[in-house]
Amino acid sequence: MNISGFIAKRIAFSREKSFSRFIIRLATAAPVLSVTVMIVALAITNGFQYTISQKIFSFWGHIRVQHFEADKIASAEEIAIEKNDTVAQVLKTNTAIQSVNVFATKNAILKTSETIEGVLFKGVEKDYRFSQLQQFLQQGRWIHFTDSAYSNEIVLSSYTAGQLKLRVNDPVFIYFIQNDGSFRARKLTLTGIYKTGIEEYDKFIALGDLQLVQRLNGWKPGEIGGYEIFLKDYKQTDKVNDELFNSLPVAWTSRSIREINPNIFDWLNLQDTTIVLVLVIMTIVAVLNLITCLIILVLERTRMIGILKALGSSNISIQRIFLYHGGMITITGIILGNLLALLLCWLQQRYSLVSLQEDMYYISKAEIRLEWWHFLLVDAGTFIICLLILIIPTLVIRRIQPVRAIQFR
Repeated sequence: MNISGFIAKRIAFSREKSFSRFIIRLATAAPVLSVTVMIVALAITNGFQYTISQKIFSFWGHIRVQHFEADKIASAEEIAIEKNDTVAQVLKTNTAIQSVNVFATKNAILKTSETIEGVLFKGVEKDYRFSQLQQFLQQGRWIHFTDSAYSNEIVLSSYTAGQLKLRVNDPVFIYFIQNDGSFRARKLTLTGIYKTGIEEYDKFIALGDLQLVQRLNGWKPGEIGGYEIFLKDYKQTDKVNDELFNSLPVAWTSRSIREINPNIFDWLNLQDTTIVLVLVIMTIVAVLNLITCLIILVLERTRMIGILKALGSSNISIQRIFLYHGGMITITGIILGNLLALLLCWLQQRYSLVSLQEDMYYISKAEIRLEWWHFLLVDAGTFIICLLILIIPTLVIRRIQPVRAIQFR
């Protein structure tokens, strides 16, 4: 029979009203609070990074394939390059790729009777997967394409439409900036309004027909600005980008969206440092509270320790009693912390208790994204660290003398 475990259970689950019951509850509250905060912090940080990353990927894909000199020019527009069967085959045979979109961009100015706004007109083909942008569409619909000529429809952001005081189905004059500095005007119809919450997109990007860009630039029907590559798993972006870079023909190159927009992703990566600080601080809080409470429990049970020593119990066996006790407290706190964290995450997902300023954080509420390793990391880490640290207060037992301890009141 495990005497140390039996005594630890009697102490832990004793219904007798005493000061130690209050200390046990206080000791349990420490890991509950720490585990809850750590899991919720991980879920919110992961949700924050994932949601913003997906917004960026939805508009530009995970990888962009285009002319190798496209990243060397100052203009936002691309260098024309013809569709290539070899490139198409490379993209088709890569099993990590989910879909491929063709695009080309051109600088333009939108004008009404009251104001003007500069935009980057992004032209796409009729097989463009608008479904990946559906979550951002606030009003109207996406553009319709025709077989005979280019579509005279355009989709703008809510910011641009608001600045120009435009509504769905309103006409809008757009002036495309040519390479020689001249302008070419077109009259288009606003069919849809979107909002991503990302300032870099909402202030500048308009969606339209790729054929219009080709005609304005004097390109051939087969010439494009590049391909947008969407992956099945965004975590494979760097790996797939390297594979494509080594497989593409000489005139082509590939770049991940992280390379194209490093500022946003560097900012997102800073959240990892913040979450590490939270984990360290909350672990320290749990450990210090447990150590303090266990020392008090040891001192309160001084007479019991003295009697056990007088009956022949070794210091190690008595230490085990309090280690088992501390382990029970830690496990109980971890379980309750997990349940409380799940409840808080569910409440946030259901009722959006924590809201954010979208113009500053790119999202309107704190997003939750739980992973199984969150619980494994927090639970295992908390238990192991607390159990190792709890050895320290049990060393007090070695200094307790049986005769004095029995007389202790």
